[in-house]
Amino acid sequence: MTNIIWITIESTRADHTSLHSYDRDTTPNLQRIADLDGGRSFSTCISHGIWTRSSSASILTGTWPSRHRAGMDSERIPTELMTVPELLREEGYHTAAMSPNANLSSGTGLDRGFTDFMWIDKSTLLDDMSKATLLKYLFNIRTHGGGLTRDTWRHNTGYMMLDMTKRWLRSFLHSTEPFFLYLHFGDPHHPYYPPLPILKRETARLGLSPKEAEEIALHHHSHIDELVAQGCPYTEEEWRALTALYDGGIEYADKIIGELFDYASALNLDNTVFVITADHGESLGEQNLLGHKIGVHDGLIHVPLIVYGSEEMLDYAGETIQHIDVMKTLLESIGSDTSQLQGIDLRNETRTHTITQRGPCRRQRTLDAYREFNPDFDVSRYLPGMLTAIRTTKFKYLKGENDSRLYRLPDENTDVAAYYDNVTQQFDEKLTRWWEHSGKPITDSEPIDSAFTEALREQLTDLGYFVE
Repeated sequence: MTNIIWITIESTRADHTSLHSYDRDTTPNLQRIADLDGGRSFSTCISHGIWTRSSSASILTGTWPSRHRAGMDSERIPTELMTVPELLREEGYHTAAMSPNANLSSGTGLDRGFTDFMWIDKSTLLDDMSKATLLKYLFNIRTHGGGLTRDTWRHNTGYMMLDMTKRWLRSFLHSTEPFFLYLHFGDPHHPYYPPLPILKRETARLGLSPKEAEEIALHHHSHIDELVAQGCPYTEEEWRALTALYDGGIEYADKIIGELFDYASALNLDNTVFVITADHGESLGEQNLLGHKIGVHDGLIHVPLIVYGSEEMLDYAGETIQHIDVMKTLLESIGSDTSQLQGIDLRNETRTHTITQRGPCRRQRTLDAYREFNPDFDVSRYLPGMLTAIRTTKFKYLKGENDSRLYRLPDENTDVAAYYDNVTQQFDEKLTRWWEHSGKPITDSEPIDSAFTEALREQLTDLGYFVE
């Protein structure tokens, strides 16, 4: 049976990786893995959602956001849907996951089906993390973290996750069960604060002190709604600093993943597939937006995707791909029940368009936050209600509650619907068929409330999320 190691990186846009000809070599390890025999990078992977909860729920249920509703109009995945780890456990798999983000936790139901699930937070470290791992991190705190400080936002969880994952992998060697390991690396999420060696190198290159760069990053994180409401009033120097710090988080995640890949390979784990991707990207000023709250610009939904160890996926000839396709193909190949999964089998099907969705609640909360700082903030470009974006290699069509937009890529600022009536009509027809066959919620029950503990809520607030 095939082992599966699925690695999801937070907030990582494809165009800020080496895989997509970025002008900085941020992901040499991802490039190396993709270039190996048995490896491949897919050029146009589009996320299902624009933030961790909706995107991760799609990955771990194999369904569209409007189907599972988590992060759309509901806080948790419904019990009517099985999770991928539940399906794999029925096939005899040992399932394990690690997440430093409460959107992927017991609070949202996305821990369901994992034999071992570790949510990483300052409140859980001493109880759940190996003492040896914590000591190693303290010993390497100036290499993998922010130095000796009690400010938790200066510290990265990647090193601790790497060390714990190594322990898990060694334990898997003594089992006859195949395993599914899901890892969510959160270090690129804002506030953009890479480990000290990267921080010092980048600030020296920019002519800034680490303290100055730190202030820019923390102000961005703490005032992100206010900054958007004011039109992102950054100087060129501040934009360069933000971008360099953001890239530094991606570079660090790449370093950790490269070491993890090499370690797992050295263990000679037979028949293991690696999937490396991101849950979503990040807005860095496109359409005057920051973070990942409301837009569906390609910077926010075009993510890297590398698959290694699956010969069956290497020959996929389609121009676009989505996470639920990879998951469907993996589960089909091992003979698992895939009746609820909504992706395509990449071995014999081709995707012609992608679907990304944003829920109505997220739009309303975000715009309300912007208007607190600027009552005259223009909300007209953000289509109301459930937003569904259908994308091909040439066009992106946005459909809201009462309105729509058509963009001729790569331009996502000019609505060209008036010039392409036939294209708009075709997209409308596609979306109507898609909604009837695939997009409807699996249940019409009332939205499900979250089950966030106080610690989960506190972490989400620290990360900048809205918490009821």
